[in-house]
Amino acid sequence: MPLHSRRDIIKALAMSSGALLFQPNNLLAATRRKKEKLGVALVGLGYYSTDLLAPALQQTKNCYLAGIVTGTPSKAEAWKKKYNLADKNIYNYQQFGQLANNHEIDILYIVLPPSMHREFVIRAAEAGKHVWCEKPMAMTVKECQDMIEACSKNKKSLAIGYRLQHEPNTQEYRKIIRENKLGNVLALNCAAGYRDDRTNHWKQIRNMGGGALLDMGVYAIQGARLGTGMEPVSVVSAKTSTTRPEIYTNGLEETAIAQLEFPGGIMANIKTSFGENINFMDISCSRGKISLAPYSGYDGIIGSSPLGKINYSYKAPWQQAKQMDDDALSIMQNKAVLVPGEEGLRDIRIVEAIKASASQQKSIHL
Repeated sequence: MPLHSRRDIIKALAMSSGALLFQPNNLLAATRRKKEKLGVALVGLGYYSTDLLAPALQQTKNCYLAGIVTGTPSKAEAWKKKYNLADKNIYNYQQFGQLANNHEIDILYIVLPPSMHREFVIRAAEAGKHVWCEKPMAMTVKECQDMIEACSKNKKSLAIGYRLQHEPNTQEYRKIIRENKLGNVLALNCAAGYRDDRTNHWKQIRNMGGGALLDMGVYAIQGARLGTGMEPVSVVSAKTSTTRPEIYTNGLEETAIAQLEFPGGIMANIKTSFGENINFMDISCSRGKISLAPYSGYDGIIGSSPLGKINYSYKAPWQQAKQMDDDALSIMQNKAVLVPGEEGLRDIRIVEAIKASASQQKSIHL
């Protein structure tokens, strides 16, 4: 049998299997062994990455902390030592494009201020990486759409970091609503907020995604949507305010309240604030009420209904570990993620409508 050169073999494969095999990267991917765990690089090393995501990645079964992207050299050095990270897996933002050549990193988790989400989700997808993006998904619906399209175009998964949709207590009350175990939903009240006394964080800067609505407001909106099991048809009314105009300047909302109308005339009253500690949800049904307080805490959710307690217990960062394990497994199994980009877009659409209703003092149809 005559010996064939590597070039002859590649040519023959291309003729039988399609021109795509001419690409060296595709040949390497075809022969690369299937991973038992996916490598995650955290992009942005603020509080959430430092105190929750990195510790959670020490607990995960389907993924692990493989790398980081940071603009702070001192953080890079500290994380390298703490987590035994390889030098080749530590990047700054100027090196971001080089991630395309790093096959140890499969997923980029974008944990940056919301104003930076669009840019880095798109760049991550173009680098050939699956993307996890922290909430809020983006500043506008248009930015959300751009992110979804970029990941779709590059055939990469996009998951939004809504930890609560992976959380068993949330799944339990959603099942009660979905299976109509307490009858029809009649009304809902939900509030999410905390006292934030910082003055120069991105949450107090409008063009970086500041204001209560984009941050804690998304929890309240999610609560209304998940608690009713429906999508709102309108923002009936909304109001934004601040008691500290020296911090929340030029009309940036410290507090927002809104009434959302759902199909069948069901009303949900929601509130979010950086001025007070609030975290509860009450779902009134025709055969009883589901009450949860807190309904979005890191250390668990405490709830009750006529059917019994809702209180699967755990400690932080279990939620974050569960979320990342679920999403990593979906990628490995080539299945849809639980919370895709479209889910993040739905909430930003409502945020925009609440802001419009508050500024125009009228109902906004969705």
